[in-house]
Amino acid sequence: MFILQHLDQTIKKMRTQAANLLTVMNLGLGAFAIIFVLQGQLYTSLLFICLAAIFDRFDGIVARKLNITSDLGKQLDSLCDLISFGVAPALLLYSAILFDFGTSGAIFTIIFIACGAIRLARFNVSEHHGYFVGLPITAGGCLLTISFLLVGVLPAPAFMFIILILSFLMISTFKVTKV
Repeated sequence: MFILQHLDQTIKKMRTQAANLLTVMNLGLGAFAIIFVLQGQLYTSLLFICLAAIFDRFDGIVARKLNITSDLGKQLDSLCDLISFGVAPALLLYSAILFDFGTSGAIFTIIFIACGAIRLARFNVSEHHGYFVGLPITAGGCLLTISFLLVGVLPAPAFMFIILILSFLMISTFKVTKV
């Protein structure tokens, strides 16, 4: 009887942390993406950012389905998203092409990360039901990551334009319907 009660309590605790576990998996994948950028394995980094996006998609779904949303989960998700969809994609693009622009490339990289942080902070302190204000960092980071595939196809200055446009869109005030 004691073992069954203990097992039941453990299952309940695991259930309440399921979404946070997926969120932490998102963070781990984003961290691996950064590590692979540092090792010069840019395509592997791209893969890890894409995997992080999948886990990010499911953490919210699981939290809503199991009715386990929390303020802690919201904050944790934003912190993890900053790593996986702010820092990792920005470093990927910086390593691929923006470093050629010297200090300007570094500044544009930092602008993207800063705009992502502002976007997430604004999201965390506001209530918007059914829509986002500005481009979500997940979308911005995924678009920046996918743009990496165009290195060698587009002229190098186009990437400066892409990173600035995505940065601006994240901090803009237009509404995006939640999907």
